[in-house]
Amino acid sequence: MDQFVACWEGLEDPRTGNAALHDFHEILVIALCAVLSGGQGAVDMAEFAKAKEPFLRGFLKLTNGLPSHDTFSRLFRQLEPAQFAAAFQRFMAGFCEQVEGVVAIDGKVLRRSFDRASGKSPLHMVSAWGCEQRMVLAQIATDAKSNEITAVPKLLEMLCLTGTIVTTDALNCQRGTAQQIIDQGGDYALALKGNQGTLHDDVRTYLDDPASKTTTAKPTVDADHGRIETRTATVSTDIDWLKHHQWPGLTAIGKVVRIREMAGKTTTETAYYLLSTALSGERLNAVVRSHWGVENRLHWRLDVVMNEDQARNRLGNGPQNMAVLRHMALNVMQKDATKGSLRGKFKRAGWNDAYLAGLLALF
Repeated sequence: MDQFVACWEGLEDPRTGNAALHDFHEILVIALCAVLSGGQGAVDMAEFAKAKEPFLRGFLKLTNGLPSHDTFSRLFRQLEPAQFAAAFQRFMAGFCEQVEGVVAIDGKVLRRSFDRASGKSPLHMVSAWGCEQRMVLAQIATDAKSNEITAVPKLLEMLCLTGTIVTTDALNCQRGTAQQIIDQGGDYALALKGNQGTLHDDVRTYLDDPASKTTTAKPTVDADHGRIETRTATVSTDIDWLKHHQWPGLTAIGKVVRIREMAGKTTTETAYYLLSTALSGERLNAVVRSHWGVENRLHWRLDVVMNEDQARNRLGNGPQNMAVLRHMALNVMQKDATKGSLRGKFKRAGWNDAYLAGLLALF
């Protein structure tokens, strides 16, 4: 229990009076255990506590009995999200090795977190995903996708970027973001689209010209689920002519051409990138491929395995705090070295007390 209390250091209990009947840290531990066992909200947390009371009493006092679903709901609605996110960062500092490799930045909407009565828009969580570690490194919430641009710099401030390559989608291809990544000791590979106007046009025209000074890597081919995808990366360090765009730290430009064959149809897509380091074509291909891990290994798992899009938390700080709790549970599962699918591990944690205890021991 001491390890958990250390994780929550600095996290203030927002409850007062009779509402503080149950121990603050014990409620948080039960909530985490419930999510690790596939629970999705306050009702599940209360049901988990009832079903697993003998297990919980093995390391919790539960002096005033088991918390109700209202107790869980009230706590997560009132809990200060900035403090909870800071607790997550402390958890990750002792839980994850030094961040290195590709750090992918991307946002996700919690679709059912909107509240028509108050006119509250769905919560938009922007996450930093460690592609090598396969863990959520940090997250920050906004109330709209349009605010993601202002949220990303705050997210980057939470991370040590030395020795990393930060990737973003075209929305976050911004001069300020590029400068911040360089200032924090990292490199970037930023997707470039029409939102950068003439810069995008210049890069596209140059890289698409066969006479340009470029290096093209050998194509890579992947075949899976009836789909064949061929990716070819091209890089150029001949960028002196782009200096008038005054893009911070720009060292090279690149593009990746993806040809997909599926069900007798062939589609071609070309993506362009700004690079702060002269990557080889092979490395650019790998970095771009890694970026999609935030979709396939984080967002897909949150939606399909943890059912996040169906979460009905809407009031107060509940949606944001529950999203952080899901990220924490996902990281614990990723750290677990036993074999099995993520869905299977959640089931095993709910059925097997020894396995759940082993997950908690990872703290």
